Amino acid sequence: MTINKQRLRELSELYKNELLSNVIPFWMKNSVDKECGGYFTCLTRDGKVFDSDKFIWMQGRQVWLFSMLYNRLEQRQEWLDMAIHGGEFLKKYGHDGKLNWYFSLTRKGEPLVDPYNIFSYAFAAMAFAQLAVATKSQEYADISVRTFEIILSKVDNPEGNWTRSHRGTRSIKYFGLRMILCNLSLELEKVVDQSLLIQTAEKSIREIMEEFYRQDLDIVVENVAKDGALIDTFDGRLVNPGHAIEVMWFIMDLAKRLSNPEIINKANQITLSMLEYGWDKKFGGILHYIDRLGYPTQQLDWDTKLWWVHIECLVTLLKGYQYTGCTENLEWFDTIHQYTWKHFRDEKHGEWFGYLNRQGEIQLSLKGGIWKGCFHLPRGLYQCWKILEKNSQVNS
Repeated sequence: MTINKQRLRELSELYKNELLSNVIPFWMKNSVDKECGGYFTCLTRDGKVFDSDKFIWMQGRQVWLFSMLYNRLEQRQEWLDMAIHGGEFLKKYGHDGKLNWYFSLTRKGEPLVDPYNIFSYAFAAMAFAQLAVATKSQEYADISVRTFEIILSKVDNPEGNWTRSHRGTRSIKYFGLRMILCNLSLELEKVVDQSLLIQTAEKSIREIMEEFYRQDLDIVVENVAKDGALIDTFDGRLVNPGHAIEVMWFIMDLAKRLSNPEIINKANQITLSMLEYGWDKKFGGILHYIDRLGYPTQQLDWDTKLWWVHIECLVTLLKGYQYTGCTENLEWFDTIHQYTWKHFRDEKHGEWFGYLNRQGEIQLSLKGGIWKGCFHLPRGLYQCWKILEKNSQVNS
């Protein structure tokens, strides 16, 4: 990839326009439930609602996204109104009264699945932290802080009574929880005590870099034993390249705040290693799951190409380039940029497809569902736009 200010400016404008003229308008137009509150997230290719159930982590992500845009980009009233619309729905219906956050609700806000998923808590905490900054509401800030405290109390047993594992036989540490704690350490800085966030960030980074990252294998695994050892089981052999790469931009941002360039460099090197490991050399794109010993995975969607994996990789590569100046990042960025924009973008109806088969063909035409909503894509477009814009100015 040629490094020059003109190319960086062109890419910056591309990501900016995609965010503001395509993706955000799609969600503004199609996702608002004006009658019952909150957002519809199960949307067809052209934005029609095909299921009206509401999933707490999707609701929280969208509140966060529009609050973030209002706080960091421009104080547009329509963005603030959108965020408050979802926040008030979450505040009223999303939890059991003690900030134990349900997984899903009916359209009207009646509980469908009781609190069990730690990510419901995580995205509620993120949502109300950003919304508190946007509105200067102490009530929203308190919801975020108290939810974060509950999350920390669940670290050693995130599923609580919902776990299906027999206690005492095989105790597992989950990478995903450490990953979300890194993200929360970035996002809650305006409402949570700084010393607690630093402590949380440092512990999470240490566990990821010393236990989940296996230096001898040069990969990041999804699950390890409680003592940090590898496990030779389906779960213990599982590798999720997208997860591993996404967390590296959280870690780089945290290491920047902690003035730790060594961690930044290590995170960038892991990013490049995981891209090489996860790249589908036959069809292109990044594989969803891999068994580290080459056995068949238990995940039937192991070879699916996912939107969030690719957009998060683009962010991580640009972060790494910004912090380290490594030109290999830009070479990989160009490769993944070309693949991503060719295969995921929907030129006819707006927004992006989420799910491709291994060959890069559209597997599902939906734009939103239980797992895909207004989060990874707009967040990634925003991050890429701003990093490219900053670097085009530095190089001018």
